[in-house]
Amino acid sequence: MSIPRRTLAVAATWAATRYLLLLCVFRVLALPGPDVTSDVHVIYQGWSQVLLTGTYPLDDVTWQYPPAAALAILSPAALPFLGYATAFFVLCFLADALVFALLMYAAGRPGKSLNGAWVWTVGVPLLGPTAYARYDLMVTAVAVAALLAGARHPRTLGALAAFGALLKVWPVLLLVRAPRRAWTTAVVSAAALLVTCAAAAPGAFAFLTFQRERGTEVESLGALVFHAARHFGWSGRVQLNYGSVEFLGPYVPLVSTLAMGLSVLAFGWLLLWRLRAWDTGRPSTLADAAFTAVLLFTTTSRVISPQYLLWLVGLAAVCLAFRRSPMTRPALMVLAAALVTLLEFPVWFSHVVASDWLGLLLLCVRNGLLVAASFLACRRLWRSTSATRNLPPVPAQPTRTAEPSRTG
Repeated sequence: MSIPRRTLAVAATWAATRYLLLLCVFRVLALPGPDVTSDVHVIYQGWSQVLLTGTYPLDDVTWQYPPAAALAILSPAALPFLGYATAFFVLCFLADALVFALLMYAAGRPGKSLNGAWVWTVGVPLLGPTAYARYDLMVTAVAVAALLAGARHPRTLGALAAFGALLKVWPVLLLVRAPRRAWTTAVVSAAALLVTCAAAAPGAFAFLTFQRERGTEVESLGALVFHAARHFGWSGRVQLNYGSVEFLGPYVPLVSTLAMGLSVLAFGWLLLWRLRAWDTGRPSTLADAAFTAVLLFTTTSRVISPQYLLWLVGLAAVCLAFRRSPMTRPALMVLAAALVTLLEFPVWFSHVVASDWLGLLLLCVRNGLLVAASFLACRRLWRSTSATRNLPPVPAQPTRTAEPSRTG
């Protein structure tokens, strides 16, 4: 039995691009800009040493993750014959391979397409070595598995979404269109996991108090205000704060509050859509809704780190794994945004920090693509689940001609 050429092409492309990614994280090839693997060598490894003592990092304000994130940080211990960083990169590669395998398997089912596997194959390397130097790829693998299982197995969706949310919060948005069984399972699973984490080590909820004084991260949508304001004498500063490079100074709290206000408006729109959405039976709706929700909250967030694009690439891949998904154009915009993200971090990150014309241009293009993708995804999600749009056409009535008068 011969393998189709398109299948061979996507598999070969995945293998070649992942080989290049591994060369980058192992510093055989080096991109311009800061070393993106330093978080693994220094921060993650430092956290793992604290976690191995039986406690969460209680005194480290950069620990801003839910308690199950400890599992991702400690995961390199599963490969004790490798150093911490090497084991972490290998595990990210394996998570990447798992997502690819799930999408390839889905492509062979009725109503599915190989386009999802192509989106994942192309999208991950567009982010460069950052993709393998953060644990977000592991979280994305959980989210992809949850959505692909969700249509047939709602309880599996709920359990995986709960686990993902306790890894990095955002997978809770996978449930925006989920049935009640998925929600019930998610609540029970999350409660059980939280109790287990709290019993296993003290400080499981310390992360809740570590973000009180955050500024506006320099790559976020709101940061564009300050990048422009620096050219007109704004007296604030750029500083490493809470683990990311942020703006601090006059009006930063106001812009951060406005960003949170936009997130509230996004939540309001999702709630309105959820109440008015019509069940059209479209298999992709669960994934389309999750992709739109995560896209909205990523775009309006006061922090848009480069690895956040991994979430969007993964969810876009699930959407396009369905033949009839309306999210093709927003997904392509996300891929374009991923490419620009690689240019702004790490390649020309110094220009972003300096707020010069190149840095400002890169951020305007990347964030502009995310804003445009958000609006388009909302519009297509609304129209694809609109009751009036999906009503069957009314059959045309035959026209009756007036009979001639029979009076005479």
